[in-house]
Amino acid sequence: MSESPRNSLTIEEAVKFLKRYGCNPNPQDKPSEDYPLLHQALLLIVKESDWENLGVCADNPQQGLAAVKSYLAAFGYQDSFAEAVPDHLATEAIYIKFNTQKMSFYIDAYSGEYRGVLVAIQSEDDRVIGTYGYFPLDLFESCQ
Repeated sequence: MSESPRNSLTIEEAVKFLKRYGCNPNPQDKPSEDYPLLHQALLLIVKESDWENLGVCADNPQQGLAAVKSYLAAFGYQDSFAEAVPDHLATEAIYIKFNTQKMSFYIDAYSGEYRGVLVAIQSEDDRVIGTYGYFPLDLFESCQ
């Protein structure tokens, strides 16, 4: 992972930065120079969470599952989920909801325009609770 522009962020700074991405329909248009700060901010918030839900909108199951795997690895989870994709979805745009508390996911066809990853933070800490994103599908791919 590239060097962050800052050594550390406070939780408040991280939340403020992540909210800039709030439901941006085109997260893939964000410059990759934002990635180091995005990594740092998102990992800080995840560290403070009890568990997370990922919502992934992708052009096909392979792209969506790759995003789920890279985000889970970055968040420190073991890659131990089955990747069974129903045949009728093999080439469809898809939505994946992944629950890190149960380490389970749901996959279905998706007809919307959005592409990217939403991260819903579940926590006792009110400062970090919320849904953040859409973030680029490839945000953590270079970190594996």
